[in-house]
Amino acid sequence: MKIEDTKRIVVKVGSSLLFDQDTNTLNSEWLISLAEDIKKLREKGKQIIIVSSGAIALGAKDLNLHMKELKMDMNQAVSSVGQIHLMSSYKTAFEKNEIKVSQILLTLDDTEQRRRSINARRTIDTLLNLNIVPIVNENDTIATTEIRYGDNDRLASRVAQISSADCLIMLSNINGLYSSDPKNDNEIKLIDKVTEINTEIEEMIGTSVSETGKGGMKTKIQAAKTALLSGCHLAITNGTINHPITSLFNGRPCTWFVPSKTPLAARKQWIAGTMKPVGSLIIDEGATKALKNGSSLLPAGIKSIEGKFERGDVIEIKTIDKNIIGIGLSGYSASESELIKGHKSDEIAKILSYSYREEMIHKDDLVLL
Repeated sequence: MKIEDTKRIVVKVGSSLLFDQDTNTLNSEWLISLAEDIKKLREKGKQIIIVSSGAIALGAKDLNLHMKELKMDMNQAVSSVGQIHLMSSYKTAFEKNEIKVSQILLTLDDTEQRRRSINARRTIDTLLNLNIVPIVNENDTIATTEIRYGDNDRLASRVAQISSADCLIMLSNINGLYSSDPKNDNEIKLIDKVTEINTEIEEMIGTSVSETGKGGMKTKIQAAKTALLSGCHLAITNGTINHPITSLFNGRPCTWFVPSKTPLAARKQWIAGTMKPVGSLIIDEGATKALKNGSSLLPAGIKSIEGKFERGDVIEIKTIDKNIIGIGLSGYSASESELIKGHKSDEIAKILSYSYREEMIHKDDLVLL
């Protein structure tokens, strides 16, 4: 994949890259080089989201604890200490490159419950529009055994999915996917491109796990499955050198997982095929024409509301004659929609005393039938 083909990139940073095991300290020089890479990407108009591990490793160092000896409750406590150091380190490195960062803590539940994932998506969109780089981490402090992601590999893929990113770069201490485990086979080759994760690909997975992290190739392949279904390209590459992203796009060896569809097409397929509509909107002729021309659905074009639904639910879109012309994710609940229907978007805040957005259904959340 060429850098020119990307618009929104998620960068996953593993614990083993941030934390120098030899000196037992944060790898500050490497982190600054990453910030320099991201500055270059932003200058080319790219939007960047970071998913970072490292909180537990930094917390354990601060408390003079060994990571392998930590149980769940201690992991959670140690993470709360490490998060402060982690974000402080990112803030310092990125400020040197005139980049503002923010912190977002997520759990599996946040990404799998539709309304929470929609809220997370909109928060990420807002931060990116403010020219801020969101830094996402699993919320280790409240996550339990049942909802933990592991070393953030799968979290990164879910963040790419909910944010409709077109590229996910997994920086790790391995070059990519090999034909067999590098530790057990001298006659191996690096797989440079994967378009489908089948049995043959899964048999290539080794079982190695880094000392400072929980993720191995297995979790990366699981993440790749999610990315491909989301229409997102995914690269697994060795990020141990300085300026790892620049190196990747300059041709450093890696494995690219290539999807068959775009993120937007994958999202619309998900909306159309996985959820049952729970209500409907009746729209006027002007709104019908606007939708067919590729516009979003605004409150002004809504004539009436049918059913009970909440923000984020799938609803049908009907013409005055009650013909179904599309479905989409509602930006407002049924009760809110009753109040704002027929009104201009700039009147929403006055009517409701708040405003989520201008659109009743955004064009990216809408599928015409």
